[in-house]
Amino acid sequence: MIDSSKYTRGRSIQLIELTLLNGNQIFVNPNLIELLEATPDTLITLTTGKKLMVCEAPEDVAERFTQFAAKVNRLARSSEETVWT
Repeated sequence: MIDSSKYTRGRSIQLIELTLLNGNQIFVNPNLIELLEATPDTLITLTTGKKLMVCEAPEDVAERFTQFAAKVNRLARSSEETVWT
């Protein structure tokens, strides 16, 4: 997972790094992932309808998404504690 603030005009969006079948690395906003399919390659369907075929196994993509969600939750809790203390 990377902090994309240097790519998004200072706005920080957490992205997960994935590898397309041609070897190119891409960075995906995990909030846009709607569906993962093993076809046997991993097919990711985004909420926009776009489809991506990646080298990583569905379990690996899911783990990266889980890490992303855990980080978001930790940040939310720490922000909430700061407000209430």
